[in-house]
Amino acid sequence: MKRLLLLSLLSVFLLSCNGNAQKNKGEEAEEFEISKSEEEWKKELTPAEFAVLRKGGTERAFTSELNNIKEPGTFVCAACGNELYKTRYKFDSGTGWPSFDRAIEGGVAYGSDTKLGYQRDEVHCARCGGHLGHVFNDGPKETTGKRHCINGVAMDFIPEKE
Repeated sequence: MKRLLLLSLLSVFLLSCNGNAQKNKGEEAEEFEISKSEEEWKKELTPAEFAVLRKGGTERAFTSELNNIKEPGTFVCAACGNELYKTRYKFDSGTGWPSFDRAIEGGVAYGSDTKLGYQRDEVHCARCGGHLGHVFNDGPKETTGKRHCINGVAMDFIPEKE
């Protein structure tokens, strides 16, 4: 009886060690059009951009100059220039990060992260895989109901030409 209990506990332990970070047999890491080594990214990005885009960090709330942009234009990935969001999708969420109710079609890719102990929907640049932020279900109900909470340091802004 003790052996059966011990085997059961050992089985539960071994199965529970297969976390999200581990790949199942046959699974491959997602590939992006632009792929560079960590050293190449470090040379091209500022330390703040590298911390967010390549290491999944988060900038401090209310520190991004992009929070106040209201003029027509496009927000692009700071690492590769991929178009991500239009100003017309932007809204003031009061959270301290640039927020959008949707992305430009094909501009972003989605994943999940459990860094805070629970699962969140993560947003990446669809071209280079850079971490942008997260998507929450507390956006404007009159549009999509989504809030793309994006690190300003992960983006550049290109004003619309008149």
